[in-house]
Amino acid sequence: MIDQTLLAKPDEGQRRRKNASAFFLYAFLIFLALIFICPLILLILTAFKSTREIFMNPFGLPASWSFKTFVRVWQKAHFNIYFFNSILVTLISLALLLFTSTLSAYALARFKFRLNNFLFMLFLAGIMIPIRLGILPLFILMNELGLLDSRWSLILTYAASGMPMSVFILTGFLKTIPLELSEAAKVDGCSEFGILYRIMLPLIRPALATVTIVNFVPWWNDFFFPLLFIKSEKLKTIPLGMSIFFGQYTTDWGMLFAGMVMASLPLLLLYIFMSKQFISGLTSGAVKG
Repeated sequence: MIDQTLLAKPDEGQRRRKNASAFFLYAFLIFLALIFICPLILLILTAFKSTREIFMNPFGLPASWSFKTFVRVWQKAHFNIYFFNSILVTLISLALLLFTSTLSAYALARFKFRLNNFLFMLFLAGIMIPIRLGILPLFILMNELGLLDSRWSLILTYAASGMPMSVFILTGFLKTIPLELSEAAKVDGCSEFGILYRIMLPLIRPALATVTIVNFVPWWNDFFFPLLFIKSEKLKTIPLGMSIFFGQYTTDWGMLFAGMVMASLPLLLLYIFMSKQFISGLTSGAVKG
């Protein structure tokens, strides 16, 4: 009996240490979650307050839960126009980027030719060079093409700026897919486009989700290029349109926070629906099967 007790004590002590470490780990993760959630909660609460109430009670609950501020922002502040422009520009840019980058990555990953490595390094060079360094030639180019003050100036700029990173991510994923799948499909009479559409695209969904989120977020929040290219009120996107809430002497903080909440909803929905694929794309290759 004594020997069994002595043998059980180390196991019990080890179990207690594991429980204690797990407790501190979960406590730390909960603390981090609260740090990230608190600003979001404060943003939502502030959107229901007036400017006077924001300064008098910045961290408290609103006096009334009214959606009048949201309605005012949507109708009177032309937020519906800004929202439509942001959705249109971002979705078309994303569709163009996914189409071109997938074809480019497929060619670089599955075909061997003389300029293969050179073209891949050329795309990598695009990651290292910020697009804002070429803002003057880009502005001259858009002016020569007659695309200034149009949505296409933003669409083409966004799609081009997202190409290097997207090709890099998709090429890495496509290289991990066995060549035997393509060869078997060719034996069955499938064309190259058929192989890409029916076999490759379903297998690289995590990479496509990663490319979508990595590019969608900065495009949606971009203020620089709309300020540079867009002049008409009817073509402004959300970040540029929300600048009207900042007056020379006063700022309607209630309307500003309400606009920020509505502008954050598409990003929140994107993360909710694509989080699983996004995490799979980030962790792919971390564990060997």
